[in-house]
Amino acid sequence: MTHFLWVEDFKASETNRDENIVSSTVKLVFGSVLDEKELRERLHEEDEYDAQEFLEEKGILLKLNLLQALAFIRNPDELSKIDFVVLDVDMPLCRDGQNDDGNYLHSLIEQYESADELRKIAGYQIYTELVMELGFPKAHILFCSNHASYFDKLKGKFKSANIKLPLSSNPDKPFLTKDDDADIKKWLNDAHRDYFVLRRGIIEGCQELKKLKAKLRFDKFSKDDKKPALLDADDYLDVLENFLPLREPGNKASLYKLFIRTLAHEWEESVEPKKIDDDQTTLAFSWIMKMSRNWLAHSKVFEQLTDQDVAYLFIVNMRAMFDLGDNLLPYEKHLLSLFTDVISTEKMQDRIGNSPKKRDYKTPKGRDIPLVENYAALLKKTGNTWQAINFHDALNNLQKNKNKATESEFLIKGLYQTFWFLTSSGGVYIPPNDEQIKDFSTLNYQFKHFDYQKPEYLFELARHIYSSSFS
Repeated sequence: MTHFLWVEDFKASETNRDENIVSSTVKLVFGSVLDEKELRERLHEEDEYDAQEFLEEKGILLKLNLLQALAFIRNPDELSKIDFVVLDVDMPLCRDGQNDDGNYLHSLIEQYESADELRKIAGYQIYTELVMELGFPKAHILFCSNHASYFDKLKGKFKSANIKLPLSSNPDKPFLTKDDDADIKKWLNDAHRDYFVLRRGIIEGCQELKKLKAKLRFDKFSKDDKKPALLDADDYLDVLENFLPLREPGNKASLYKLFIRTLAHEWEESVEPKKIDDDQTTLAFSWIMKMSRNWLAHSKVFEQLTDQDVAYLFIVNMRAMFDLGDNLLPYEKHLLSLFTDVISTEKMQDRIGNSPKKRDYKTPKGRDIPLVENYAALLKKTGNTWQAINFHDALNNLQKNKNKATESEFLIKGLYQTFWFLTSSGGVYIPPNDEQIKDFSTLNYQFKHFDYQKPEYLFELARHIYSSSFS
């Protein structure tokens, strides 16, 4: 999910409302991205601190006054936690008993000539610091307030400082009221575009993996046991964490190719794909990354990567490099949310079946994954219509064949399919007759039955990437 800083003090609006001011305000601003039932249950008490706790779980960091907001944005570690900002216009300067350890307010009160003047347009101060001093994208900041009477004063402040008015989803309204629900919803939808979801998922993933360095197993992929493949996990993860900029670039494809080049760089010649600790998935994941690394060095396969492709390769790479256990990690769930054509749990369980045989009238509970059809299509594309060969070897041969123009889309899909073929390992024996290829029932194929239902992370990965693999 995209992360937000929200500066809001929950004062009564200019239009008096009888309902819970905290839950109603949260609903007005972020209702389109929150579960209404959960919001109502969690914020049934009119308690802004309950709101802070609930919203933080949803990636919305709530600050209740100017001092809290300034302490947050002036701390680089804190500011890096968020992607977008929603600002009230006026707000309390601080709360009783709150310490101004950084001496932030005294000079500002002098600058604005009084505490009351600063309070009325405190959002302006946060905005200008973010944009002018910290380089935060102004399109990532939304003014949203119920005190529209202060808007003219705020506009005057921008004009006197020769600063362009802020942006919002409505070109005619630089400042929105909390009743501008359609405009707020549009702005929030833009803030949840795939690029920002991907970027935040990678950041959260790298931060989580730094805590799990003890789980690093990359050295086990070394070709020579006496010369283990070394990886400085901190440096590697730092580079990946900071790779994607906060501003969405105009040419994402070039950036994504460079990101995958960096991600896959460690899978060099001294590293070989293999099964680790009798885990078949490590063989699949390591081959996917090894092929990616080799293809990046010698072809243009990765010229048009999608956000989903990058998320898939990031998850696969980290599952190969680290022993991350059976459960789906939060950052993986975040990244898998980018896949929209997702098979339901029940349908995926049905596709897996309980037999390696293809489902038919004799084996009604057999597997219903189109391995044979896609294997045959690949071999025919390579010109090899009869000889058995591993799927990933055939895919590699196709990519290397300069005499065959192969679409990048086909090869990228092959990286998804490699997951299935190297877990349900086996081979296909195809009759030497092109006409017979059309009738898949004549193919003699042998694939092992692989239980994609366990562990949890594997089942979730499988059902999320199924359509990208076979559609």
